[in-house]
Amino acid sequence: MNKNIGILGVPMDLGQMRRGVDMGPSAMRYAGLIERLENIGYDVEDHGDVEIPQREKVASTETNLKNLQGVIEASTLLANGVDKIIEDGHFPLVLGGDHSIAIGTLAGVSKHYKNLGVIWYDAHGDLNTSDTSPSGNIHGMPLAVSLGIGHEKLKDIGGYGPKVKPENIVIIGARSLDEGERELIREKGIKVYTMHEIDRMGMSKVMEEAIEYVSKDTDGVHLSLDLDGLDPAEAPGVGTPVLGGISYRESHLAMEMLEEAKIITSAEFVEVNPILDDKNKTATCAVGLVGSLFGEKLI
Repeated sequence: MNKNIGILGVPMDLGQMRRGVDMGPSAMRYAGLIERLENIGYDVEDHGDVEIPQREKVASTETNLKNLQGVIEASTLLANGVDKIIEDGHFPLVLGGDHSIAIGTLAGVSKHYKNLGVIWYDAHGDLNTSDTSPSGNIHGMPLAVSLGIGHEKLKDIGGYGPKVKPENIVIIGARSLDEGERELIREKGIKVYTMHEIDRMGMSKVMEEAIEYVSKDTDGVHLSLDLDGLDPAEAPGVGTPVLGGISYRESHLAMEMLEEAKIITSAEFVEVNPILDDKNKTATCAVGLVGSLFGEKLI
């Protein structure tokens, strides 16, 4: 893995309606993220946070998509920031913020690859559109947008699209899918490992298969990890917790196997909400997983 890491925070909560997730990047830094990476031999450059032009939530008169213009503006700035980190030869590590930031992250990453793979580690599919979303929250739409499905202004961020192909995506940890998402998964043939598969097969087998699947014919792999993929007993500080999630230990194993496979070329960790957390437990959990992803070993 690239020994030079560029960190970029995205203190945005516009993709959903609960306050606090905008403090996620600060919480992860406070939990010792940079020191942890430096201690395992990485050269880390912290680029600070993307400036979020829209600070307050506003109703959209154009569509039922909440805070649409704010998400577009922030995603564009994020895409430019990620693009610059990659141009400088560094590994982009993005800190969220709600999961709508993946729209900008993938817009900045995908332009550098002909056939990008994506591992979506999440309790949700994030495959909704304005037509299928029960809430209008854009943090439930970034994977659909990156596939070229959804609002034109979101799909075209970065000046191109789609960013990824359905056959290059693996979703891990799903346990809350809306009907429109289930239909899209079936229609596009997207590979999904629900909690049923994780329980039945074990995380080791799931990751073996997922790594083989997402590595085939791809020239890079992006990891998008939503902390609500973990069980809320271990990661309580998230906006949309779903019971019965992946354990902290299973998640460490998943990150360790990704590091051993040497396939991850960019990553983001999202949905840490300190207001809903218990003594920064979720941010600390996130930092531990980052450590495993980048090769931290017990012995």
